[in-house]
Amino acid sequence: MTAHAAPQRVTADTPGVPDLLALAMYPDPDRVRAGLQGYALHPDRQVWAWMVDGTAVSAAGLSVSGTRAELLHLGTRPDARGQGTARSLLLAVMRELHLTVLTAETDDGAAGFYRRCGFEVTPTPSRWGARYRCALTLPEDGST
Repeated sequence: MTAHAAPQRVTADTPGVPDLLALAMYPDPDRVRAGLQGYALHPDRQVWAWMVDGTAVSAAGLSVSGTRAELLHLGTRPDARGQGTARSLLLAVMRELHLTVLTAETDDGAAGFYRRCGFEVTPTPSRWGARYRCALTLPEDGST
């Protein structure tokens, strides 16, 4: 039997999603709680998950403005990493929301992931060590 996998718009309190988003946050309970609450408080923020047989395996939190969005948090279950779920989620969300530009900021640990997904990755000055600005631009027809 083949697993059913698909992107789905969810809330930050959908079972499994808070733990996935927290993977991309500073590991302080108060900061994680505030980060998750931001998705309910800010109307421009959306949470999407890659669901496999009803279970969230990857989640993305975004701030959306027209055809542009900033990726705020992205997390994937450890047992699902390296299988393309995060990349599939990001591309599906871009198509679903008709986004032409998706940006993110990251560190050394994830810069390679963004490069493999087709993002342009540019070093950016930071007081917190190596940081990178990432941008993925798609044609307006949404083709990848």
